[in-house]
Amino acid sequence: MTHSRWATLVAAALIGVPLAAHTQQPAPPPEVGPKVGEMAPDFEFTGITRYGKLANAHKLSDFRGQTVVLAFFPKARTRG
Repeated sequence: MTHSRWATLVAAALIGVPLAAHTQQPAPPPEVGPKVGEMAPDFEFTGITRYGKLANAHKLSDFRGQTVVLAFFPKARTRG
Protein backbone atom coordinates (compact mmCIF):
# COMPACT_ATOMS: atom_id res chain seq x y z
CA MET A 1 0.00 0.00 0.00
CA THR A 2 1.39 3.42 -0.91
CA HIS A 3 2.13 6.04 1.72
CA SER A 4 -0.60 8.43 0.47
CA ARG A 5 -3.23 5.68 0.47
CA TRP A 6 -2.19 4.65 3.98
CA ALA A 7 -2.37 8.27 5.17
CA THR A 8 -5.87 8.59 3.69
CA LEU A 9 -7.05 5.47 5.51
CA VAL A 10 -5.60 6.64 8.82
CA ALA A 11 -7.10 10.12 8.41
CA ALA A 12 -10.49 8.64 7.52
CA ALA A 13 -10.39 6.40 10.59
CA LEU A 14 -9.45 9.31 12.87
CA ILE A 15 -12.23 11.62 11.70
CA GLY A 16 -14.85 8.90 11.32
CA VAL A 17 -15.41 9.12 7.56
CA PRO A 18 -16.70 5.88 6.06
CA LEU A 19 -14.16 4.35 3.68
CA ALA A 20 -16.79 3.71 1.05
CA ALA A 21 -16.90 7.47 0.37
CA HIS A 22 -13.22 7.39 -0.67
CA THR A 23 -13.30 4.22 -2.76
CA GLN A 24 -16.48 4.68 -4.83
CA GLN A 25 -16.12 4.77 -8.59
CA PRO A 26 -17.70 7.72 -10.42
CA ALA A 27 -21.11 7.06 -11.92
CA PRO A 28 -21.06 6.26 -15.66
CA PRO A 29 -22.27 9.08 -17.90
CA PRO A 30 -25.92 8.91 -18.98
CA GLU A 31 -26.64 7.38 -22.37
CA VAL A 32 -27.20 9.93 -25.12
CA GLY A 33 -29.03 9.46 -28.40
CA PRO A 34 -31.27 6.71 -29.72
CA LYS A 35 -30.53 3.08 -28.99
CA VAL A 36 -29.83 0.54 -31.74
CA GLY A 37 -33.05 -0.19 -33.63
CA GLU A 38 -34.82 2.89 -32.25
CA MET A 39 -36.10 5.57 -34.64
CA ALA A 40 -33.90 8.69 -34.78
CA PRO A 41 -35.48 12.04 -33.91
CA ASP A 42 -36.47 14.24 -36.83
CA PHE A 43 -34.05 17.05 -37.71
CA GLU A 44 -33.39 19.45 -40.57
CA PHE A 45 -30.12 19.64 -42.47
CA THR A 46 -28.55 21.26 -45.51
CA GLY A 47 -26.62 18.95 -47.80
CA ILE A 48 -23.17 19.75 -49.08
CA THR A 49 -21.44 18.34 -52.15
CA ARG A 50 -17.95 18.89 -53.49
CA TYR A 51 -19.41 21.83 -55.43
CA GLY A 52 -20.86 23.56 -52.39
CA LYS A 53 -23.97 23.83 -50.27
CA LEU A 54 -27.28 22.56 -51.68
CA ALA A 55 -30.05 25.16 -52.13
CA ASN A 56 -32.82 23.35 -50.26
CA ALA A 57 -32.80 22.09 -46.69
CA HIS A 58 -34.13 18.60 -46.02
CA LYS A 59 -35.66 16.86 -43.02
CA LEU A 60 -34.89 13.34 -41.94
CA SER A 61 -38.63 12.62 -42.15
CA ASP A 62 -38.42 13.32 -45.93
CA PHE A 63 -36.61 9.99 -46.24
CA ARG A 64 -38.98 7.90 -44.12
CA GLY A 65 -39.02 4.29 -45.27
CA GLN A 66 -35.60 4.58 -46.94
CA THR A 67 -32.17 3.67 -45.64
CA VAL A 68 -30.27 6.81 -44.65
CA VAL A 69 -26.54 6.98 -43.96
CA LEU A 70 -25.10 10.14 -42.45
CA ALA A 71 -21.37 10.66 -42.88
CA PHE A 72 -19.31 13.35 -41.21
CA PHE A 73 -15.86 14.31 -42.42
CA PRO A 74 -14.50 16.80 -39.86
CA LYS A 75 -11.51 17.87 -41.95
CA ALA A 76 -13.38 18.14 -45.24
CA ARG A 77 -13.19 21.55 -46.88
CA THR A 78 -10.45 22.68 -44.50
CA ARG A 79 -6.74 23.23 -44.91
CA GLY A 80 -5.95 20.54 -42.31
